Amino acid sequence: MLVAAGRGERLGGDRPKAFAPLAGLPLLAEPLRRLDEEPLVDAIVVVCPPEWEEQSILVAEDLGASKVSSCVPGGESRSDSVRIGLAEVPEDAAVVLVHDAARPLLPEGVVQRLLDALLQGYDGAVPGLPVVDTMKRVVGDVVTETLPRAELVAVQTPQAFVAPVLRRALGATGEQTDCAAFVEAAGGRVTIVAGDERLLKVTGPADLARAAALLAAERGE
Repeated sequence: MLVAAGRGERLGGDRPKAFAPLAGLPLLAEPLRRLDEEPLVDAIVVVCPPEWEEQSILVAEDLGASKVSSCVPGGESRSDSVRIGLAEVPEDAAVVLVHDAARPLLPEGVVQRLLDALLQGYDGAVPGLPVVDTMKRVVGDVVTETLPRAELVAVQTPQAFVAPVLRRALGATGEQTDCAAFVEAAGGRVTIVAGDERLLKVTGPADLARAAALLAAERGE
């Protein structure tokens, strides 16, 4: 599942984040291409910005993305968008991979690491990077606690889950910032695999420029 329904207000512009320009194409194109070319991915559900279904389908057609099985408009929140997308995943699917289009540079090897972790018996697996800064808990403008950095990771997407476990977990109401939080709250076992610095999240213009630079470097431009 490729979640691309964010409004992208911090990015500015007159279009949703998924259609911000990256290397001459909509941002959506790069993560969609990479998922389509990933041998371990069988089918892709695209959750697009509401009222941008036709444009999203055109992006997939222009790429020749043959694995796209459906394209549906997202909801009011990321959690709602994932629930909508999950409803399009066949009931007999064993594993669901959830990726944010806002992380366009999906490196080779990440999906394999996630699926290998599920084969070890975990309910979910997420990529993560060590936290290098000192982290403090703050209430208002007062520091209340310094958190043990060795116990913290910065989590990315894609995230992989045993499909029935994710379906049950997302049956809960409320919002979470990622799918793993729902699975954790439902008592599922989630593990961390090695993430990648190239999996940066595009939030503002500086992130978009960095993603463009990394993409150009990959292509030797």
